[in-house]
Amino acid sequence: MSVAFLFVALGALALVTRTGCTDNTNGLGTDGVPELDYTDVDLGLTQRGPRFDIAHSKNVTALVGKTAQLNCRVHELGNRTVSWIRHRDIHLLTSGRMTYTSDQRFISVHNPHTEDWILKIRFPQRRDSGIYECQVGTTPPIGHRMFLSVVEPLTTILGGPELFINMGSTINLTCVVQHSPEPPPAIRWTHNDEEINYDSPRGGVSVITEKGETTTSHLLVQRAKAPDSGRYTCAPANANPRSVLVHVLSGEHPAAMQHGGQLRLQYPLSAALLSVIVTLTGC
Repeated sequence: MSVAFLFVALGALALVTRTGCTDNTNGLGTDGVPELDYTDVDLGLTQRGPRFDIAHSKNVTALVGKTAQLNCRVHELGNRTVSWIRHRDIHLLTSGRMTYTSDQRFISVHNPHTEDWILKIRFPQRRDSGIYECQVGTTPPIGHRMFLSVVEPLTTILGGPELFINMGSTINLTCVVQHSPEPPPAIRWTHNDEEINYDSPRGGVSVITEKGETTTSHLLVQRAKAPDSGRYTCAPANANPRSVLVHVLSGEHPAAMQHGGQLRLQYPLSAALLSVIVTLTGC
């Protein structure tokens, strides 16, 4: 190619109209002659390479003891390597499919037919909560951070561990399930270790459950009788059970406070001592 032809080609590239381009020049030169307009020209050479799919690489909440999975989806990975790093101690956990930690609970999983690289954590504990980074071995490396939250669902029965109920009033037990990644699919209520039958001939027994970030289950036993005394247990499908001991009294005890038919002792007394007092006073 001749030198003259090269200059002509360069001149042609410079004389580009301003329409749809970014102007990098400013009017007249020092001698009053208009300067050439130089513009940014998109030659279609957009840089491509590995990139993270944020929509499929999200934070994760997992249950204590139940396998957790952090997913990292990388488009156009090519021959680069995906590694997982724990930020708490800047520890390399896996590289490719290899594990680089003595803690064998951490495993790298990848299906060659997908773009997903999964960090699997078996038997996670609360101490495993924190930031984990999916890193691609480019120059320089690029990474995407995700937060793993390992929680232990908390089950409580309001007013426990013992409740004192006036005979003939309604037993209203409220079971609350907190810190669960998803609402429990079912909550089982038992009385003295036997599942409660809501269609039993006794009647007047019902349950109302409201599911959400905090799930609440209300067990209602109307017209309480002496046989309704005993241990009631709320057992969510994905959380630990919780129990409460209910005493149905034939009358108020002087040392008790009444709140809507439910009695709570002002001073702690054992169930046995309370029974003796009730018998002696004939209440």
